[in-house]
Formats: sequence, C-alpha cells, structure tokens
Amino acid sequence: MDDIRMKTRGIRKSILIFPGRTNPDPARETARRLGVIVGRCRLENFPDGELHVEIQDQVRSRDVYLFQSLVPPAGSSLLELLFLADACRRGGAGRLTAVIPYCGYARQDHRTGPGEPLSARVIADLLATRFDRILAVDLHNESLEGFFPVPLENVSAVPLLAKALRPCRNSRTVIVAPDLGAVKLAQRYADLLHLPVVYVHKTRLSGGSVRPRQVIGKVQGQTPIIVDDMISTGETMIAAMEALLELDCRPPFILAASHGLFAGDAVERLSSLPIRGIYISDSVKRPPAFPLPLRVLSLDRLLAAAIQRL
Repeated sequence: MDDIRMKTRGIRKSILIFPGRTNPDPARETARRLGVIVGRCRLENFPDGELHVEIQDQVRSRDVYLFQSLVPPAGSSLLELLFLADACRRGGAGRLTAVIPYCGYARQDHRTGPGEPLSARVIADLLATRFDRILAVDLHNESLEGFFPVPLENVSAVPLLAKALRPCRNSRTVIVAPDLGAVKLAQRYADLLHLPVVYVHKTRLSGGSVRPRQVIGKVQGQTPIIVDDMISTGETMIAAMEALLELDCRPPFILAASHGLFAGDAVERLSSLPIRGIYISDSVKRPPAFPLPLRVLSLDRLLAAAIQRL
C-alpha cells in the first residue's frame, strides 16, 4: 500500500473519480487507496422517470474516471454512465475512462438466430462515443475486446478470489467448471490453487434453464469448488451441483464467481442446496439479508493498480 501511495503523489491533482449510483463503493474505496478526490455530482430522477445529471466539480483538463456497474436494469445504468460522460466532456475533461466492474449485455456476444442483434457490440459502440478508454473486470468473453473501437483494459479478480479460497483446500478438493464456457477459467483457478479440474458439460434449454449432460473427471468422494465468471439466476451452478451430488461427491459446496447478481429466485434456490460458502467480488452491490455464508472481496487494490498503469 505504501508503494501505491508513493507512486500516486504526482497524479493526485490530475485524477478525478466520479461514482454512479448502481454501486458506488468500488469508486470510493479505489479513490481512498489512490489518495485522489471523489468528485461531487448530482444524480436524480424527475417525477416522470427522466434522469438529471449535474457535475459539481471542475473537470477541465482532468483525467476523469467514471465508475458504473451496468447492473439490471442495464439500460438505465448505461444511460446514467453516458450522461455523466457527456457532462464531463462538455466540461472540458482531458481524458475520460469508464470503469465498469460489471458489464451488462457482455453475455450477448454472438447471435443464435438471424433475427437477433449483436447486443454486446451495440454497448461497445455506445461507450466508444463518449469514452477514450474502458476499464472492465472479468468480461464474459475475452474476445469482447475486439468489439471496442477504443482501448479496453480487462482486469481479472481471479487471483483475488483464488487467494481467498486457499484455506478451503484439502486433499479431496477439486475445481469444477459448471459448463464448457468456464473451462479456461477453471484451469486458471486450478493452476493458482494446485488442484485438479472437473468439467460439467451442459445443454442450455432457455435463458434460465440448463441440463447437465456429462461430468468429466473424478467426482466421487471429492469436495467441489465450483467457479464461473458470474452467478446470475444460479441455474448453471445449481445444475452442476445436482449433477455432482448424483455422482456421490462430498458436499458441502463452495461457489466462486467474479460477479454476484443473484437475479430472480436465485438466492432461494441456492439455499436449498448444501453450500458452505460463496465468494464474489464487490463488482455488484451486495444483496441485503443474504441467507447463505457470503464473502465479498473488494476490487479497490486491483482497480487502483490498473489506474496507475493507465
């Protein structure tokens, strides 16, 4: 931490950080770690729902970082971020960077039918109209960088989560990828934790329903840590846990993901299974009154280091 403070002495006066409303904690904690100012702004909705934005600090020639997680409703979160950026641009900001701990629509990075849009590309194009750079955390697919016409820095919370998981290991622990899309991610956890990997092959029936088809790797008598980039409806994690239980794994489970959305009835459904702990970052605001053991890890050190590099 002392190294970070020493390196940031020369940039404290040039950097200004503004938090959006969806999840202001990472912005405030990152600013505190860097020793820079959290800018003042007014964000409110008129009675008819229209958004009003007012930047209340001088941004001319400053290096401005706007923090906003594009959480549901992602359209409103994105619009607030774009309005903040436009206000700063018109105020003469020297450079604008969007810091997006969680990027909504990133999963819609390909079309499954001729009548669908390429939604992730649309979001990338909109962000590029107002920002000089994008700083994101664990985008759903690394290939999304090719969608952005401005520089993208995609940093990962995996080392942070893996470090927190180290005390949970034992001689029977295995890392589980709940679908084929998480195989590379699971291998990263396995390399950091020196553990074997198990893969679950699933079939997606709909946006909120999946069916496991095959489990590859030794499961019987093993204690699983299931990893993914996010927990949204929880359906993928739930299907994996049910498949592993049928193969006589050794519960309780540990779940780890960079982003914890817990949409719909995810919490209720997860609560019905033997879960020892859930590890997530603070990319999304922590859900209130969470009934399961939840550990939320701060992204402030990760984001502060990324801002220093930029």
